[in-house]
Amino acid sequence: MVMVISGDFKGRQGRVLRVNVEKERAIVEGVNMVSKHTRPNKDNPKGGIVNKEAPIHVSNLMLTDGSGKTTRTGRRQDEKSKKSVRYSKKTGEVIK
Repeated sequence: MVMVISGDFKGRQGRVLRVNVEKERAIVEGVNMVSKHTRPNKDNPKGGIVNKEAPIHVSNLMLTDGSGKTTRTGRRQDEKSKKSVRYSKKTGEVIK
């Protein structure tokens, strides 16, 4: 879960659906909705206007912890598995 921290959709939260690492953009569920005009095709025989999410730059997003508040993240070594894990700097919980 992430929260938009700047731009037209500031304050909205959603799940990250896809990330494009090369362009540094992410598609977030329910954020940055655009109207796309489509021609008739097999999936949509009538065509028309379809609302869908557009990519948003990752610098405008901030990770949220379980309570819905934004948090910074850090890395530390897990005691049990000895692997590096991300954790919330506010609560200290491991982020999955």
